[in-house]
Amino acid sequence: MSIPTLEELLALRGAAHDLTLKGRGPARASLLGVHCSAQRGRGLEFQEVRPYVAGDDPRNIDWRVTARRGRPHTKLFHEERERPVWLLVDLQPGLFFGSRHQLKSAVALRAAALLAWTAALGGDRVGGVVGAAPEQRRILPARARLAGVLPLIEALLAAQPVAPAQPAPGTLEAVLHASAPLIRPGSLVLAVSDFAAVSERHENLWAGLAAHSDIRLFWVTDPLEAKGLPDGRFRAGLPNRLSLLDGARTRARWLKAWGEREARLMRLAQRCAAPVARLDTSESVQSVLRPMLLRGPSAA
Repeated sequence: MSIPTLEELLALRGAAHDLTLKGRGPARASLLGVHCSAQRGRGLEFQEVRPYVAGDDPRNIDWRVTARRGRPHTKLFHEERERPVWLLVDLQPGLFFGSRHQLKSAVALRAAALLAWTAALGGDRVGGVVGAAPEQRRILPARARLAGVLPLIEALLAAQPVAPAQPAPGTLEAVLHASAPLIRPGSLVLAVSDFAAVSERHENLWAGLAAHSDIRLFWVTDPLEAKGLPDGRFRAGLPNRLSLLDGARTRARWLKAWGEREARLMRLAQRCAAPVARLDTSESVQSVLRPMLLRGPSAA
């Protein structure tokens, strides 16, 4: 299985030209949950401070300037023209796995790049937190156009796993902690992960983001995870640490664990009012995402 290249991720810009991240109904049954398209937060940027006049909102009084100058002053804001779009991409080593056409890590890279191009071409600012090994974790500020997308693509390519390794289930939690202070009210948060380690402990982190931002979850899966091993005996694990598994004997436990993971993710999605788009290694990323993001006939 080939891993994504710089040329491939750059070429996704062309595929994003007629796509949009604006709120719209789901286009496929694989889009689960209910999307609330109303933007949360104020969506405002600071402009200047001027003397307070009757009718100004007292909540905007700048108390520091007021104390310094001895008379009330208020902050003025103007509406943001560019919405911050944050890509939270989980590239922990366990994503170096795939039983079909591509690795789960490759799905994550292709999805993140296509979403980033869609945001930038739609006039939004693109930022991201790319999670992998601690020394590879990258935090990228939200910027417009190529200044937002190109550093993100570079970070994705540098952080993608290139060999089997011990999974790091805490990676997504670390990404959440790193992104929380950066994401301003009114942002759109696009999380790409296999959500293998989602737990009740994480729900409060997600709920904190959802309180002031819109969240969409892109769930990277593989058919073998959902169905379990076929009948027969198989060697599985990491190099030099392989175990012998019997497909028929392990299937019940396997399916139970998968059902519990799916239930945890759906519970999280419901709490955050976030839609879940399932991206499977058996399907191309474009074939799944394009129907969801395609502009309507009246879109600008």
